[in-house]
Amino acid sequence: MPFPAQRLRRTRRTGGLRGLVRETELSPSDFIYPIFVIAGEDVRNPISSMPGIFQLSINHAVEEAKRAYSLGISGVLLFGIPREKDEAASGAYDPEGVVQLATRAIKDAAPELLVVGDVCLCEYTSHGHCGIVDRELGEVLNDVSLELLARTASTQAEAGVDVVAPSDMMDGRVAAIRAELDREGFEQTPIMAYSAKYASAFYGPFREAAESAPQFGDRRGYQMDPANAREALRETELDIEEGADIVMVKPALPYLDVLRRVRERTDLPVAAYNVSGEYSMLKAAAGNGWLDEERAVMEALTGIKRAGADIIISYHAPDVARWLQK
Repeated sequence: MPFPAQRLRRTRRTGGLRGLVRETELSPSDFIYPIFVIAGEDVRNPISSMPGIFQLSINHAVEEAKRAYSLGISGVLLFGIPREKDEAASGAYDPEGVVQLATRAIKDAAPELLVVGDVCLCEYTSHGHCGIVDRELGEVLNDVSLELLARTASTQAEAGVDVVAPSDMMDGRVAAIRAELDREGFEQTPIMAYSAKYASAFYGPFREAAESAPQFGDRRGYQMDPANAREALRETELDIEEGADIVMVKPALPYLDVLRRVRERTDLPVAAYNVSGEYSMLKAAAGNGWLDEERAVMEALTGIKRAGADIIISYHAPDVARWLQK
């Protein structure tokens, strides 16, 4: 039955009531802000494909984290770029690695700010894959990689991260990390699992920022086919069974249907990663005058929250926090 015409006229006259009847509101506290921390002193390298984002040495990363905290942003997500890379990704689990050192410095400067440590090997391997590779077979060695991922999470927890976030998509990594954290006395450190992480074209700018593009092959063998939604639900359920405390869908905007379905299947907090390509597209369009940046960004991020995200990881976070304060 069609709506009565009179009712339709009334809905068009909400005017000043818009704020009272709005169903979805963004807040700075919804956001986690990614920061790329690079080894070195007083480094601030602009990332050409991500306007406004930089590779930051620890001193600048601390200032950026303090800025995020002052804007009301809940936390930062740290990605490390070591001085040297090798086949064993040794910089990932080095207790004096760049993320571990940055964590200590940020927690000293802003102890109330949530620090999330990315747990993956791609930024630290000389070949750019997310695990240890057998070059003769041309394969990622899942079980060998699990040991190093678990060690990475443990050294990050020891350094003071509040949450570890495995993004590698190795089979069984949540269970391996949970067991290692518990064994080392970090039973209270939660795991935010990249549960539905797709083999997406939207990661391109990130790979420039993290210097992590694979030198051969690609990551489709261990990241998800963009055509699959039911698989995302199975992957999420497996991570929950293994002990994940937060589950994530990545990327966000092309997968809002997946985000909604994950939200409907679990009561755990659900995160969505508004990834580098999504950020760069809007920045490029705004830079060319094709879109109003503030309106477009706020609309996109509101859509992510409306679809079911409790946590939004986004490079737009500082801008959004400033716009919300106006």
